[in-house]
Amino acid sequence: MNATPKLPPRHPVTSALAVVLSVVIALALLSGVTELFQRDGTPFEQLVAAAHACANYAYASEREARVRVYVATARLTVLAHQ
Repeated sequence: MNATPKLPPRHPVTSALAVVLSVVIALALLSGVTELFQRDGTPFEQLVAAAHACANYAYASEREARVRVYVATARLTVLAHQ
């Protein structure tokens, strides 16, 4: 007596559909991540530079306000040079 279960053979169309579906899902995820990286936002390097420049403020609220001013000034500088 053989205890190994026998699965019915898969149809080639089923395998092809699985491949196509997985490619579509992978491309959707890749395009979503790409869109997130290209979205107009504050670049991380500007935030890090602002955090280092404003690190000497004692209160968190004061630091956050200075970081916002620093980033806004950096954006205006970039826009002025374009």
